[in-house]
Amino acid sequence: MHILVSGLANVEANAPVRQFPVDYYPIDYPFFGVNVDVSGVGVNVAKALTTLGDSVDLCSYVGDDACGRMVLNELADEGIDTRNIRTSLKATPTSVVLHDPSGRRQIYCDLKDIQDCRYPADRGLFQDCDIAVLCNIAFNRDLLGAARAAGVPIATDVHTLSNVNDEYNHDFIVNADVLFLSNEAVKGHEAEFLQELAAVSPARVLVMGCGEQGVCFIDRSGLGTDTADTADVVVDSLPACHVDDVVNTVGAGDALFAAFVHYRVQGLPVRDALQRAQAFAALKIRVDGAAQGFVSEEEVESFLAV
Repeated sequence: MHILVSGLANVEANAPVRQFPVDYYPIDYPFFGVNVDVSGVGVNVAKALTTLGDSVDLCSYVGDDACGRMVLNELADEGIDTRNIRTSLKATPTSVVLHDPSGRRQIYCDLKDIQDCRYPADRGLFQDCDIAVLCNIAFNRDLLGAARAAGVPIATDVHTLSNVNDEYNHDFIVNADVLFLSNEAVKGHEAEFLQELAAVSPARVLVMGCGEQGVCFIDRSGLGTDTADTADVVVDSLPACHVDDVVNTVGAGDALFAAFVHYRVQGLPVRDALQRAQAFAALKIRVDGAAQGFVSEEEVESFLAV
């Protein structure tokens, strides 16, 4: 499958902490515990899809600096085409991720001047594209309309959402065919919030990641052209896949999202695609780093067969 991904690329440092909240101490020596890698939602999704066997074009921005060159070199090594990555930022975005022994994390993300950019709405980007993964970053706003004009379905993840009328995410919510989000801001009210979101979004599939509780979702893929009537929409759920050796949960949501897109584009029913996506995400968090730990289709099937 050929998939266009447009989203953040950055350089990420992962560092272990003893606990949250972090007690003050002037220095620690976590030998081989601090790792620096290329990441960002766009990179994470692109690498996950590539590992699963898809052909990926990645659109993003970096700076013309050492970190930008690190991003481009890493992607080239992974076999991901970098021709649509622009090097016009003042500096490449960076992030720092603190994570504790249970896998919980706290992220500091410095986007530099990327939110001032708008990626050119070239309809040619979507030629021969099966689906466009347009992450909820400001530079993608014009690409939403270009994908629509090209007749290409759109998948997006709005991450943490607490208001279905959220102004920043509105364009993504109303243009998505596949809409993902996290339950971080609506814990205890997941089903009700997903119903509210379905009333304002035309998405055929809405999925809320709930961490170790699994996912809840709405599947309207079998409906006709009108998804406005939500009176009979059912919120379904799936339990999480669990692994014992969790290292760092950062990037788990990106892995879930990417794997679902992969399996759904292959034609799997929503529930089956989500089951495999959950396995993919569970296997990923055994490795440190948001863009590391991705596994093949064969490894996913072997895990589910046990």
